[in-house]
Amino acid sequence: MPTERIRFRGHDGSLLDARLDMPDGAVLATALFAHCFTCGKDIAAARRIAARLASMGIAVLRFDFTGLGHSGGEFANTTFQSNVEDLKLAADFLATRDLAPNMLIGHSLGGAAVLRAARHIDSAKAVVTLGAPYDPGHVTHNFACGLDEILTKGQAEVNLGGRPITISKEFVQDVEAVNLKDDIADLNKALLVLHAPRDAIVDVSNATQIFVAAKHPKSFVTLDDADHLISDLKDANYAANVIAAWAGKYLDLTPPAPPIGAPEGVVRITEVDPNGFLQDIQNGPWHHMVADEPAAYGGDNKGMSPYGFIAAGLGACTSMTLRMYANRKGLELDKISVDVTHDKVHAQDADTHSDARVDRFVRTITLVGDLTEQERAKLLEIADKCPVHRTLEGSALIETALIGTKRSLAGT
Repeated sequence: MPTERIRFRGHDGSLLDARLDMPDGAVLATALFAHCFTCGKDIAAARRIAARLASMGIAVLRFDFTGLGHSGGEFANTTFQSNVEDLKLAADFLATRDLAPNMLIGHSLGGAAVLRAARHIDSAKAVVTLGAPYDPGHVTHNFACGLDEILTKGQAEVNLGGRPITISKEFVQDVEAVNLKDDIADLNKALLVLHAPRDAIVDVSNATQIFVAAKHPKSFVTLDDADHLISDLKDANYAANVIAAWAGKYLDLTPPAPPIGAPEGVVRITEVDPNGFLQDIQNGPWHHMVADEPAAYGGDNKGMSPYGFIAAGLGACTSMTLRMYANRKGLELDKISVDVTHDKVHAQDADTHSDARVDRFVRTITLVGDLTEQERAKLLEIADKCPVHRTLEGSALIETALIGTKRSLAGT
């Protein structure tokens, strides 16, 4: 996944630091991601969700709001409305790259910000919130111990997440005055609300209020046991998968046809995360699958194992070969099903003279129809003529080429 480090001007002219995560192939859509209160674009949830969406063909811009992370400006001089202005400017920047955002994604207070900004970003057709508050003023509970000092002195330094942050009186007054009811009701875009029932920072009742205030089309999906920061890789991947699947209803995510001269039959496998086994499998421009390992072997069990795909190929090829023969011969064959299991056995158990271990595929074929015993026997013989069967029994030649690429920029 190529990631480009970019900068653009924020609401006060300061340079805002951003990452643009691009798909390896064609860009099918663009998402603009707004991070949570005083967090940053590089928080684990933002990185993981962006990476997962990029693997599905969706470019994602994530940036630090003014005064946070690597962005310029002073956070003490910002307000909720200034965050909204930063979002609108981020959308304008994407438009200059012919990547005007089709989707807005906001986490926590960033979710509230995208709900307000959405009406001003015409290119956006879909909005997603993750753990967002219905009342943005809820964030003041994060620094309740310093609230009196802020209101009395105009600003005060508080400790948030182990680091000092200066909060201004203007920020407090602005965020407490925000009412999103009209923004949500007049969204005029598809809305997906994602929230964890056990969120200890923003209660799930906020998600209910957002959902009730919105007009259709709208969807509400729980994040089960996820924490507010969606810090677990499995939860982040789940959220990204839900977002991508849901977005397909409202955005055109159809991959373009391959360019003239592109080789046919290419199967491309791309890892989703270097810390796990999950793989994206793209077969040409139309077919997408995922591969994984069972939980017992350290995977997340989100897709078939590599050997599972081999077994599936053998079973599918067997069924197709039998159907072609039956149709050509006019046999009364109503239905075919093939069960395939795989294990490792000692070579001597497979009637060889070696003590090595070999792969054994056990194929059980069920044929439903008015067939004679002679026809069934012939079909069993035909099953062994399946091309994949012959490949597995024969000797395949695998040639490997290594293509080197430059390391992605820092922050990926």
